[in-house]
Amino acid sequence: QVQLVESGGGLVQAGGSLRLSCGVSRGTISTYIMGWFRQAPGKQREIVAAINWRMDSSYYLDSVKGRFTISRDNAKSAVYLQMHSLKPEDTAVYYCAAKPITSTNYDYWGQGTQVTVSS
Repeated sequence: QVQLVESGGGLVQAGGSLRLSCGVSRGTISTYIMGWFRQAPGKQREIVAAINWRMDSSYYLDSVKGRFTISRDNAKSAVYLQMHSLKPEDTAVYYCAAKPITSTNYDYWGQGTQVTVSS
C-alpha cells in the first residue's frame, strides 16, 4: 500500500510559478508511473503530466506543454510538478497519483492540493 502526500499549492497571480511536491508516507514509488492530475470545479479530472520510473518518458497535457515540468527523485520517493506562466484556467485541485507497471490504472492517490491563479 502506497500513501501519497502533496504539498506546494497556493494562491498565485497569473504569470507566476508554483512547485508541487508529492511524497510518500508509506511504501515506495520507485518503479511506478507517476502522474499529476487536476480537477477544476464543475469539470472532469484530467491528467496534466506523467513520468515513467526510468525518467526517459513523459507526457504533458497540450495546454501545459512548455509551462509545466514533471520530475521525480526515486531515491527520495518524490515527484514534482514545476509550473510556470500560470494562468487562471490552471486553477484546480491537483492530485498526485501512482500506477504500478502491472496495472492499467492509477491505483494510489494523494489528498490533493489547491492551486488558485488570480487574474
